[in-house]
Amino acid sequence: MVGADTAWIIVATALVLFMTLPGLALFYGGLVRSRNVLSVFMHCYAIACLMSVLWLAVGYSIAFGDGNAYWGGLGKAFLLEIDGDTLFGTIPEVLFFAFQMTFAIITPALIVGAYVERVGFGFVLTFSALWMLLCYAPVAHWIWGGGLLADGGLFGETGVRDFAGGLVVHETAGLAALIVAVVLGPRLDKSKPPHNPGFVMIGAAMLWVGWFGFNGGSQLAADGGAALALTVTHISAATASLSWALWERMKYGKASLVGIVTGTIAGLASITPASGFVGPIEALIIGAVAGVLCQEAVNLIRNLLKIDDTLDVFAVHGVGGIFGTIMIAVFGAGTWAAQLGGIAVVGAFTTVVTLVIVFAVKAIFPIRVSKDTEQEGLDLAIHGEQAYPSPS
Repeated sequence: MVGADTAWIIVATALVLFMTLPGLALFYGGLVRSRNVLSVFMHCYAIACLMSVLWLAVGYSIAFGDGNAYWGGLGKAFLLEIDGDTLFGTIPEVLFFAFQMTFAIITPALIVGAYVERVGFGFVLTFSALWMLLCYAPVAHWIWGGGLLADGGLFGETGVRDFAGGLVVHETAGLAALIVAVVLGPRLDKSKPPHNPGFVMIGAAMLWVGWFGFNGGSQLAADGGAALALTVTHISAATASLSWALWERMKYGKASLVGIVTGTIAGLASITPASGFVGPIEALIIGAVAGVLCQEAVNLIRNLLKIDDTLDVFAVHGVGGIFGTIMIAVFGAGTWAAQLGGIAVVGAFTTVVTLVIVFAVKAIFPIRVSKDTEQEGLDLAIHGEQAYPSPS
């Protein structure tokens, strides 16, 4: 056991949890109308709690157990054979479990952004639970757990390269978000602007800081590789923020606060799969393109396809993660067959599994609240609380 490695991953674990609570909650909460902000907080908080319990029960074992190419089995359920002295590389396995648990928390929480302001709470929890176990955990096993898409798997000796979750986290969450948004249908009133851009900026800043643990921690060591991953993460985020703001200024005459911080998230999502394989110059390129690419994806989905992915989860996370995965091949750090094949396999699997889960859960819980509830706001109607005296 290397003490420095253990200490760094303990910090990284806290940073990744910080991304969801409170980072993502504030980022998403600021983007909705004031009558729904508490429901967004509730979704993120409840998902964090539920995913933690399920990850302990069977999620970790499915993702990182010693099963077969398709799933890890149940040999590590409830960590019954693992104690503080059991190692995963140079760190305690229980710490690796905790680090990966924070990824299993934030991935279904990302999907929240697609269905806010109109979704039933029972659907949120049941869908998130099943989706994490049946979609996220198997894909994590395929790529990170030595499974189907890893080295020696479906694509030969050199498998899919995904350092910190371009496919495992961002493609899966982005596609699932798009599917749920299509099935759910648009909000009754999409005209109101974000109620608190300040919350959005604070949440984005927390995500940016937390992402150092997300990408830097994925090195699983306190070494130069972690330092480089952290550095390129920052460079991509900064560059994408600027390219988003510049493109917005050129198109609309003004650069907005919500725009520049959304660019930050686009840059972070795009560098995530490549952060262990590229240097600062490549990060500049990835960030510069991501700020424009993801902004145009927002316009495509909102205005041309007319899909109400409320907070642009697919356009930012899905498109960003897929783009970053492709750039690994562009820069020669992975094979084209594995990178493009991985995108296709993960995309097809995610689409099918998500559709099955959505319709199965929809048969048990109403996926959408009533019109009266949507107009009143989910805070008061569903949770009996409200953040503001006069919801807008």
